[in-house]
Amino acid sequence: MNTGKNNIIIEKSFKFAVRIIKLHQFLSKQHKEFTISKQILRSGTSIGANIEEAHGGISTADFSSKISIAYKESREVSYWLKLLFGSDYISKRMYESLYSDCDELSRITYSILKTTRMKNNIK
Repeated sequence: MNTGKNNIIIEKSFKFAVRIIKLHQFLSKQHKEFTISKQILRSGTSIGANIEEAHGGISTADFSSKISIAYKESREVSYWLKLLFGSDYISKRMYESLYSDCDELSRITYSILKTTRMKNNIK
């Protein structure tokens, strides 16, 4: 469902994916941490990929499904960020900045999902 109103979420999710890639590089090079950094890389870049797929969706159900996946991926990223901060891999400043962006993506995708499903009576 190609609608112009979702361009902001596309832009925000792309910028967030770039930040996640840089986080992965930092964790890999500075801390030699590869397991969690790969997990957050997958889920963090998946948010934008699913939003892009939703933007090109061929039906409302397809759009809703992809936005739902993007929302779930953003929730997963928030978990990995908490874990990285809790285990001292990232600073409080880095955590708060990334978590804030991730939380914003979660709130926006949830809002889009809720509106789409209510408007089209999708369960």
